[in-house]
Amino acid sequence: MNAKNFLAGLGGAIALNILHESLKDTKADTPRIDIVGEEALQKVMGFFGSKIESPHALYKATLAGDVASNAAYYSMIGNGDANMWTKALSLGLAAGIGAVALPSKMGLDDRPVAKNSQVKAMTVAYYVAGALVTAGILKLLSHNKP
Repeated sequence: MNAKNFLAGLGGAIALNILHESLKDTKADTPRIDIVGEEALQKVMGFFGSKIESPHALYKATLAGDVASNAAYYSMIGNGDANMWTKALSLGLAAGIGAVALPSKMGLDDRPVAKNSQVKAMTVAYYVAGALVTAGILKLLSHNKP
């Protein structure tokens, strides 16, 4: 992974999280990706015989893990010869569909991201938006080469 791809992926991951954090408390039918992430983190911690007691610490740890993992995932948009915009759309859709479909398969409560069609569509849209921001940053960085 090169630095340009990772920085662009980080930009996309930050955009995804700003979008989610800005909208999550605005009304009942918005995705709560954070709740699924917190449950997943506690499940992993439980596997190792531990637990994060503080809700604030759990929130911060989940957010940090989410940004880091999405940055690494989105950094793949800059790899290879495929059309970057098509790749961004494909990877964004895959991440969003995974965020909706996988929690229940992993023994997690999927209602925060899949309780109705609107929440499912918004969840997918958030991940697509992050991927497209990544592609946009990559495009800008490729135009600014010395």
